[in-house]
Amino acid sequence: MSPATEPAAGARSGLELADILRLYGPAYVQAHRLPPGHRKVIRDLQVCRTAALGGHREHCPRCGFQRLAYNSCRNRHCPKCQAMAKAQWLEARRAELLPVPYFHLVFTLPHELNPVVLTHPRAMLKALFDAASQTLLTFGRNRFGGQVGFSLILHTWDQRLNAHFHVHGLIAGGALSFDLQRWMAAKANFLFPVRGLSKVFRGKFLAAIAPLNLDRSLLARLRHTPWVVYAKRPFAGPEQTLDYLGRYTHRVAIGNHRLVNLIGGKVSFTYRDRARGDVVRAMTLDAHEFIRRFLLHVLPKGFMRIRHYGFLANRCKGRALSRCRQLLGQRVQEPQQRSVEQWILLLTGTDITRCPRCGAAPLIRTELPPAGVWAHSRDPPLALAVAI
Repeated sequence: MSPATEPAAGARSGLELADILRLYGPAYVQAHRLPPGHRKVIRDLQVCRTAALGGHREHCPRCGFQRLAYNSCRNRHCPKCQAMAKAQWLEARRAELLPVPYFHLVFTLPHELNPVVLTHPRAMLKALFDAASQTLLTFGRNRFGGQVGFSLILHTWDQRLNAHFHVHGLIAGGALSFDLQRWMAAKANFLFPVRGLSKVFRGKFLAAIAPLNLDRSLLARLRHTPWVVYAKRPFAGPEQTLDYLGRYTHRVAIGNHRLVNLIGGKVSFTYRDRARGDVVRAMTLDAHEFIRRFLLHVLPKGFMRIRHYGFLANRCKGRALSRCRQLLGQRVQEPQQRSVEQWILLLTGTDITRCPRCGAAPLIRTELPPAGVWAHSRDPPLALAVAI
């Protein structure tokens, strides 16, 4: 698809978020005052895997085949740049799984707080992580008399790209005693009571945001409103646990596979209507409204959306996780080290070291520098992306 023209009416295949941003991003930026982080996301996604970022040319000396491969933007909000990062992350987590049941919990902020989160994203999202993690650590200490281990993964969207702030928690079914001498197992189908989790989570979150001096009437309503903590059934085993991780960890607000078409300045995309039987429906938005909703989910610079706690916290994971394995009689599994070529072969089934025409290897690679003025500027004018 040309980046300067919309697809023909009814076109569907190949539409990408980058195409929408190339067409309508410059006008959107001119019409709205955006923080630098939002401008950077638009700029990065516009030029991802284009000549603007440089790349390399591959040539087969046997049959003459040639192909160009352009560099990725590696922005964490880009739907095209997450596959390898997700695979590498999952490989590391695979080596950390224990032979115990795992539970999936979801801590959700009331929608009345959405405007506050959008105004103070760093403080409010930090409070969300702190409240959820402290709640689980407290319940683990009170129930087991030890330290639980879990990961929290931040999501900020719903299927329609509206603001929906929540963290998914993956927690091992049991705890390591504080003296590191015992593993205390949870029941196979029960970890913590969700009503108790909800009340403690609410209290800890409201205490965490007290320094922000928010509207008192809003806080009063929130104190008397039930908060949602959702607990799913425990996973059947390690593979199901990893499947969950793969679906939730490196997901962005909307993937290219959900984009249906772009016609007359309107974007259509699919979503799951969970309120009406979890059926798949289509929604159509003006391109500028679509971009606005997408940018709601750009995280503050440096804000980590995946965090680990308890015996999985980085400061103690090496010793504590090793001790858990010893107590549970589990062999140590080291993550496999793979090259970029090996990862691409694993993910796509394509051996990029061989010529796709004649099968000869290796291909001869020639580096290509970034194209045009982009090669000399770290912050090029946004409108240039449309012309490239």
